[in-house]
Amino acid sequence: MRVLVIGINYAPDLIGVAKYNTEFCESLASWGHEVRVVTAPPYYPDWSIPSGYRTGWYRHQRLNDVDVIRAPIYVPSRPSGLKRLLHHASFLLSAAVPLLSSAFWWRPDIVFVVAPSLLSAPMAALAARMTGASSWVHVQDLEVDAAFEVGLLRSGVTRKLMRTVERWILRSFDRVSTISTQMVRRLEHKGIVPARLREFRNWIDTSVVVPGSNQTQLRSELRLAPTDIVALYSGAMSNKQGLELIIEAATALKDSQPSVKFVLCGNGPVKPTLVQMAAGLHNVHFLDLQPLDRVSELLSTADIQLLPQKAEISDLVLPSKLAGMLASGRPLIAMTEAGTGIAAEVEGAGLVIAPGDAGALAVAITTLAEDEALRGRLGAVARARAEQKWDRISIIRSLEREFASLPQRAAKPAPRTASSATPVRSIEHVTTGSRRRPETSAWRPSREPLRPQVRGVGSDQK
Repeated sequence: MRVLVIGINYAPDLIGVAKYNTEFCESLASWGHEVRVVTAPPYYPDWSIPSGYRTGWYRHQRLNDVDVIRAPIYVPSRPSGLKRLLHHASFLLSAAVPLLSSAFWWRPDIVFVVAPSLLSAPMAALAARMTGASSWVHVQDLEVDAAFEVGLLRSGVTRKLMRTVERWILRSFDRVSTISTQMVRRLEHKGIVPARLREFRNWIDTSVVVPGSNQTQLRSELRLAPTDIVALYSGAMSNKQGLELIIEAATALKDSQPSVKFVLCGNGPVKPTLVQMAAGLHNVHFLDLQPLDRVSELLSTADIQLLPQKAEISDLVLPSKLAGMLASGRPLIAMTEAGTGIAAEVEGAGLVIAPGDAGALAVAITTLAEDEALRGRLGAVARARAEQKWDRISIIRSLEREFASLPQRAAKPAPRTASSATPVRSIEHVTTGSRRRPETSAWRPSREPLRPQVRGVGSDQK
């Protein structure tokens, strides 16, 4: 089948939604489907477009059997609520051209939109309806709710208007999916018919992220002692994580638990503030976002995985980083309320504490730091849960089956040529390959569909 994907995040961005969009598309392509993506240049989590991608025009790439069309967008260096709206609005406008061109001339079977950015969804739903394609929107973040809960947007009138628009957008799709049971319930409360709702969770490749010795090269590079207990946060550094709580816990433990070292790995708009807060704390270390081939090593460096979260959004998102934490076979400390999706995933694999409470975080870290046997038991449960519930192939195959069951409309598709299926590759190959050779070229709308390039086994083309 032909699948047209619209999503603002894609490789070579390494974390968050970009990772899942890329692995989803490349998995489908490796199974013989034709996949085209309309996306933006990379910019996350630094909120800065790399120099090689800065352009006022469109770019087309062929990455691991996926056609990738990049639309130019506005990226604020300091994303406030209004600037984020402008950011997503710019993608709506610039993505319209390749979206409509692809829908009418390439003739996909399915138009699949990933939110964020939800603003681009109405155009995609309209294009699908006009061309006879099935439409699907996948909600990674309840971005409207989260923007108000963390204070990025405040106006009551704006909130009411945006929720009305959100409900209208979601109802225009044949299917609506999201990443947890709790988020499915929230979508029901927004008026989405349950028959249209699906849970499509994020995943991890458990053959790539595996438990290993904590005596890693990264530990040596950070000059940590073999006996140090490493509490790790790895991911984006933005407003919604509550990362200042980790610095507060580190301050509380610097004298009473000198062997506990805190490592914060990642990038984002609040990182400079965190570095400033940690000035003078010798038990806090910062790392930039690590390349994919060091992710397993990074997670193994930890003795304890940290998942801070602000109370306001503890059930609005199911952080994508959770899958890697579980797969690492290390115990977690999650800040969330009981009964949330995060709490359900962490139960038995770590400690759940109240969000927003740095003192509770310090106590939980001390509990695990002083009990190696407890860390081992919780870590074993974490690894088993990753293998049972977060398997990449099983999750994406389930969505593929859902695609096959979607109703077909009457519109006649344009003629197409057959494409040869390519062998299944591991995600380690897929993701690292897509980030090593961008092979960019300018793109302009055309009436001629882009045809898949057949690649033989053993070819060095990426």
